[in-house]
Amino acid sequence: MSVTSERKTELIGEFRRTDADTGSPEVQIAVLSERIGNLTEHLKTHKKDHTSRRGLLMLVSRRRRLLNYLRRTDTEVYRGLIGRLGIRK
Repeated sequence: MSVTSERKTELIGEFRRTDADTGSPEVQIAVLSERIGNLTEHLKTHKKDHTSRRGLLMLVSRRRRLLNYLRRTDTEVYRGLIGRLGIRK
């Protein structure tokens, strides 16, 4: 269910702003989106796993808050990011 370190490194490399960047909103949103996708697949087979469902809702709301921040501060980056990640909005 969690993101492997190799996959996380790939996501950081793909969405970072500079070479030393690991914590920008774009990177955080990309990693959260990966975790959300993994949890969604898990919940398709384990329908009664309410603890993981609660965790999924918390991840979605954290990603939503980061997306709202990014939309307020840099609209062009926001539009590009949701297009690259395939997030509906």
